[in-house]
Amino acid sequence: MLKYILKRIALAIATFFIIMTIIFVLIKLLPNPIQAVPGGMDKALADMREAWGYNKPIMVQYGIFLKNILTKWDWGFCTTMGTFLQPVTQYLASKLPATIYINIFSYILSLPLGIFFGIIAAIHKNKWQDHVIQVFIMFFISVPSFVYAFLLQYFVGFKFNLCPLIFKGGNDYFTWAMFHSAIMPILSLSFGPIASNMRLIRAELTETLTSEYMLLARTKGLTKSQATFRHAFRNSLVPLLPSFLADILGILGGSMIIEQIFAIPGIGQTYLLAFNNKDYSVFMALNMFYVGIGLLAGIITDLSYGIIDPRIHVGGNKSNEL
Repeated sequence: MLKYILKRIALAIATFFIIMTIIFVLIKLLPNPIQAVPGGMDKALADMREAWGYNKPIMVQYGIFLKNILTKWDWGFCTTMGTFLQPVTQYLASKLPATIYINIFSYILSLPLGIFFGIIAAIHKNKWQDHVIQVFIMFFISVPSFVYAFLLQYFVGFKFNLCPLIFKGGNDYFTWAMFHSAIMPILSLSFGPIASNMRLIRAELTETLTSEYMLLARTKGLTKSQATFRHAFRNSLVPLLPSFLADILGILGGSMIIEQIFAIPGIGQTYLLAFNNKDYSVFMALNMFYVGIGLLAGIITDLSYGIIDPRIHVGGNKSNEL
């Protein structure tokens, strides 16, 4: 297991640096977006470009870029976004709280609701409850989240004036005004995950309820509800928990479209702004941020299988198992 963990980490690090190299070279082939700078900042910009080796060959620039990251965790400076010449890490750190705030509430809402209705559908398989839930699953999975966002904005925000049309912003995250402005984006992000969780729970629990050990549990005197929650539900969660753990990392990524619609000053909106404004340092850092989240989620998902269910030997050889 230890050997497998080290191997996966090494492969993830290698993949991270290969992708970073490709993105860096492609970005450096693009034209310089800076045509003019704020008054009095010309010398500061020239000094920064010299320190980063922007006037040298690409591979020399990449060497300086890697050295700054590994020694100082310095990803460069903003050029067309935020405060001019503000460090990228400082700028992005100011955007993370809004993204985490929205996505944590979305996750808290979608996980229990998805599990609850998935259990209802599995217990009442092929009955009217199951058919109704199946219709909702197909609808919520098929329709993109930004459609829900527009519908909520029109009916909840505009027609009935129940919630603000856009996110409040600011740093007062523990106030009713902030949460009130976040209700619509939270709901927009929750519908899809709720449907996905319902579908997964229903499929796994339906299969578990028909297994032989469930029949044995009933013959030993357990009621249907006792057998379902003591045995079937717990066992059906084994293949699902890794995906739930990986989804937690997705909280950091945010949603580009939803954040843009509701004017949420988070990571997702910043990614689009960096692309449109040609702020290459911010765009580079965000690309690697998403790559790192994806790689880490993959490692956690694989390793959690072996931790959750000891019967699973991750990375084991068939010869050892035999």
